[in-house]
Amino acid sequence: MNNKDSKYWIEKLQLQRHPEGGYFKEIYRSDEIIKKESLPERYSDERNFSTSIYFLLEKNDVSLFHRLKSDEIWHFYSGTSLTLYIIDKNGFLKKIVVGDNPDNEEVLQTVIKNGNWFAAKVNNPDSYSLIGCTVSPGFSFNDFELAKREDLIKLFPDHSDIIKMFTK
Repeated sequence: MNNKDSKYWIEKLQLQRHPEGGYFKEIYRSDEIIKKESLPERYSDERNFSTSIYFLLEKNDVSLFHRLKSDEIWHFYSGTSLTLYIIDKNGFLKKIVVGDNPDNEEVLQTVIKNGNWFAAKVNNPDSYSLIGCTVSPGFSFNDFELAKREDLIKLFPDHSDIIKMFTK
């Protein structure tokens, strides 16, 4: 039985606040570099092969809509499930429940493709979700774009209710 709470994990893993919401700590950044000329044009400079973080949402925390230039894999570790809301480049909204109960259609890990907008929230507001996020090519804040509510609603008016929940 896991009797650890979010405060335990925040302290134990030395997590810090993240600009998109929740808490994080980078735990891996590859020493090897991909040169800019070997990357797709969407990248402004070189990138590490891969990066990984711990990411924790607690109670009513949300991960605001944002997108990356790289693919990101979310891995479930502890707590209760969370729901990822992904709006792809064609405006299709997909919900994926990341957790440890496959009998409830939860997945232990999922991939968010580069360029898709995504947000997340904990499904049990009395709990938390501790996950890992792996990005390849590696994460850079140069590749991180936090959604602006008005702009995202203009792009995807059919999803305005969800967008309002996960933007400022």
